[in-house]
Amino acid sequence: MAKECIVVGISGGVDSAVAALLLKQQGYDVIGLFMKNWEDDDNNEHCSSRQDLIDAISIADTIDIPIETVNFSKEYKDRVFSHFLHEYKAGRTPNPDVLCNSEIKFKSFLEHAIGMGAGSIATGHYAQIRKLGDHYQLLTAIDSAKDQSYFLHRLNQMQLSRTRFPLGALLKPQVREIARQFGLSNYAKKDSTGICFIGERPFREFLSRYLPTQPGSICTLNGQVIGEHIGLSFYTIGQRQGLGVGGAGPPWFVASKDITANRLIVVQGHDHPALLTTHLSATDLHWISGSIPDVTRDHTAKIRYRQAGSGCRLNVVSDNCCDFEFTEVQWAATPGQSVVVYDDNICLGGGIIN
Repeated sequence: MAKECIVVGISGGVDSAVAALLLKQQGYDVIGLFMKNWEDDDNNEHCSSRQDLIDAISIADTIDIPIETVNFSKEYKDRVFSHFLHEYKAGRTPNPDVLCNSEIKFKSFLEHAIGMGAGSIATGHYAQIRKLGDHYQLLTAIDSAKDQSYFLHRLNQMQLSRTRFPLGALLKPQVREIARQFGLSNYAKKDSTGICFIGERPFREFLSRYLPTQPGSICTLNGQVIGEHIGLSFYTIGQRQGLGVGGAGPPWFVASKDITANRLIVVQGHDHPALLTTHLSATDLHWISGSIPDVTRDHTAKIRYRQAGSGCRLNVVSDNCCDFEFTEVQWAATPGQSVVVYDDNICLGGGIIN
């Protein structure tokens, strides 16, 4: 019986390296694929895709698997980065990692791998997949500190059916130890951060290359002007640093944006009522099962990656709009970010906060 061919997205990091290694040890026919998705200012200072490619080739050589490269820069710019800029221009704060997963890693990459004759793809994401009959569920990872189901909540049944997450049942220290024991040169490599496929860089400077500055007033809730902003696109709800306002009393935080008047509204104190809510609505809904969750049941949801889920009730307004009523106060709910719904350790899907 022929071994199943699995194409593993190898980024040069330790997670994807160990994912490929584990699959090879399990007897699969493994092929590595390095994706290049950003070209505008690819340099050693920020993006370092050149070094990542060198690391990926070294990993493939150590594991003894073939590796290919593919360039999805056009797809990334058309499907992810253009949306990213459109959202910032509209005053919202998008999450490019969510769109990057659904449009590039589990669409363009998956289609390319199937064209290579692969039965499945695999990545170094920390999440799990469970099959129940002919239905697939996305589960949280064993390592709650690394779980990435939040970023994967827009995957569909077909994508899950052709995907493997070899690290879902491992803790991050275990992954690094496996890499060290096998002699992978990147076992201690720092985890990647920043914008998906673009990297970590001075964000305001980067964004200003693509969006114009439009200065306006920084105002309190009662309309008092206390400063000037460089453009609403460059700020996010809950932001404290870089506002350029001070004085006596607690620190200032961005509470909202008045797009029409080009005003940035700020409040004093982390727990100011203007930053707190138990209710929000979301659109652009996606449910992994293909159908709306049971709204008669309580669920948990989170409005940002690094937070614990909070109890909530769903009220479906329409096929593409849902209200969320939380049992706990939520801080700085940010338009453009994702609210993701869970049933215990099952990720059900979510939407974009209005």
